[in-house]
This record gives sequence, structure tokens and C-alpha cells, in this order.
Amino acid sequence: MHRVLILGSGKIGSLIAGLLADSGDYAVHLADNQTGAAAAVASAHGLDAITALELDATDRAALERYAAETGLDALVSALPHHCNRGIAEAARAAGLHYFDLTEDIALAETVRTVADGAATTFAPQCGLAPGFVSIAAAELIRHFDSLRSVKLRVGALPQHPNNVLKYSLTWSTDGLINEYGNPCVSVVDGRRREVLPLEGREEIEIDGQLYEAFNTSGGLGSLAESFGARVENMDYKTIRYPGHCEQMRLLMTGLKLNQDRATLKRILENAVPQTLQDVVLIYVAVTGMQEGVFREENYVNKVYPQVIAGRLWSAIQVTTAAGLCAALDLVLATPGRYRGLLRQENLPLAAVLANRFGRHFDGQSAKDVSLRLVAQGKAGHQRIADGA
Repeated sequence: MHRVLILGSGKIGSLIAGLLADSGDYAVHLADNQTGAAAAVASAHGLDAITALELDATDRAALERYAAETGLDALVSALPHHCNRGIAEAARAAGLHYFDLTEDIALAETVRTVADGAATTFAPQCGLAPGFVSIAAAELIRHFDSLRSVKLRVGALPQHPNNVLKYSLTWSTDGLINEYGNPCVSVVDGRRREVLPLEGREEIEIDGQLYEAFNTSGGLGSLAESFGARVENMDYKTIRYPGHCEQMRLLMTGLKLNQDRATLKRILENAVPQTLQDVVLIYVAVTGMQEGVFREENYVNKVYPQVIAGRLWSAIQVTTAAGLCAALDLVLATPGRYRGLLRQENLPLAAVLANRFGRHFDGQSAKDVSLRLVAQGKAGHQRIADGA
């Protein structure tokens, strides 16, 4: 039985706790600094394998003390990126494996420094993007003798957009603003460069549906470090419905709200609804030479909301939580194999997809969410919301 402490009982932390506890192989300790928050999630799951507690993740001494008292194996941060430096340092001091969901480039660099020489595994940037998309891209990259371009495109979108942004809040607003407002890493003409967010707009068609894609920060993860020296061009862009980029550029650049992110967050959360009826699009395209022939290979997937342990979870919750849980499960199942920094692209795609948690990426999920939500009625909505 593996003992894991999850910090943060929000949209993603709650599902990570449920997935691990429901497997029967994990004793989950779920912590939150808000009174009763973790207990409410544990009660909604109805699993004895979840122990809820109130704990301030910024208190490094308390973290290390709790780890020593409970004999933990791993620490998972499902908190905003700015909390993670102290958490990673506490994991290193306590001799624990460490996993997080950060898309923040500077924080990921900090975790890499903390991981240097560690006997345990430090895996930042788990989840979807960065995370699973890097694993899928690395698999395609290894099929080529030489590379020309690597394109990563990911989007979490409402299935039925009906506002001017053509968007619904499907995950952390802070994370969304961070991606839209921070510099982006790309490889351009063989050189690693910083490019501007909300630029580089292009059109992309998937299954007959037209989308737009544009630069956002963090999604490339460490892929440019692993393969950038071999490729002419490599970039990551977020997928949205056409028109979204122009509206966000007006807010963040024209009205200068990138310089007042607290106000931007209030505006978005007041004006843009949340939804569980989303779809996650994953698109990777790699071109290069194979046996003297110039070829392209693609990985394309759509993931819809899924019912897990009797409750409905959004596609972005499922893909983010499943990405982290699969990485955690693979590390703990092979003691000693991964030490120090674990880059997501070092995990084999086949192993992730065959994993009991990674199987949620198979795309065979519920498209008829609207019908089931209507059938469940108000009580069903509330039960789902409580667990989200």
C-alpha cells in the first residue's frame, strides 16, 4: 500500500484522490488549508482510503513533520504554481517522491534544481500540457531518423460555446491567465527562443471542425531541452474556437489587464461560466526523414467527460488527473528506476496508455453528457459539483 499526500482538494486534487484511493493500492492523505474542504471531498467520494486533514502547504516544517509521522511515499501538489517551491524542498528533505501540475516555466526550473542528486523522483509538469502531450510527441519523435518540425496543439473547450469568447472556464483561472500572459518557449530555425503569447495564430482542422491555435506559455514543458538540438522548429499552441484569441488580446494587451491580473481574474470568473460539458483536443504533428523519405506522423485524440466512481468529471479534470496518476503509478511500481528529475517525455507512451490511470486517455468516453445531466436533474448536478 503506497501512502501519498495530496495538497489541494480543488478540481484536480479531488479527482486525483478519488482515482488513487479507488484503485485499492493507495492510502490517500488529502490536505487543504480551508476548513472542511478536504473532508467534504473525502465524504463525497465515500472511500475509507482517503484521510482528510487541514494543513497549510506553505508551512514546510509542518509538511516534513507530517511526512515523518505517517510514513509517506510521495507528495503531490495540486496547488497553484507559486506554492510549489517550498513543497518540493520539503519533499527533498523528507526523502519523498514529488509530483506537480505546474505549467510555469520558472517554477519548473526551480524544481529541477531541487531534484539535482535526489535519490527519489521529482516529476514537475505532470498532467495534460505539459505532461501527456510531451509523452505522445516523444513517441512520434523517436520514429524519425532526423526531424524538421514538431507541433503540439492542445485545447480544453466547451462542447457548446455560446458567448463572445466562445469559451467556458474548465480549470484554474490563475493557470489560464498565466498561460495567456507569460513568454513562451519555442525552437525557431534550430534555436531556442522566447515568443509572445497570443501570437502566432494559425487555423487547424480536426474531424471537419475549424479551430484556431496560438502561442501560450508552458505547454512545451522540457521537450525543447530533450529534442530541441535535433529539430528545426518546435512549438506549443493552445486550441480554441475561432475568434477567441482576438478577444483575449483585446483584454490582456489592448486594455492592459495582463498588468492587472487580479482584475482580469475577477472579470473572467464573473462573466464566463464553468462547465462540465467540455472536450479535450490533443494534436501532435511531427515531420522529418524516415529511411530517406520525408514523412509526417500524427497523434490526434479527443477526450470527453467521463463517469468515474459514479460521478461525472470534466474532460480537463480527467486528462489532467489521469496524466499525473499514471506518472505516479509507473514511478512507484518500479522502485529505483527513476531518480532525480523525471521529464515527462522519458515515460513511454505505451506504458502510460496501458496503465490503469492512463487508460482514461483512450478517448472512448461519454459524448452524451447533456442527456445524462438532464436525466440526473438538480440532485445529479449538485452531486457532481460537490465532487468537482
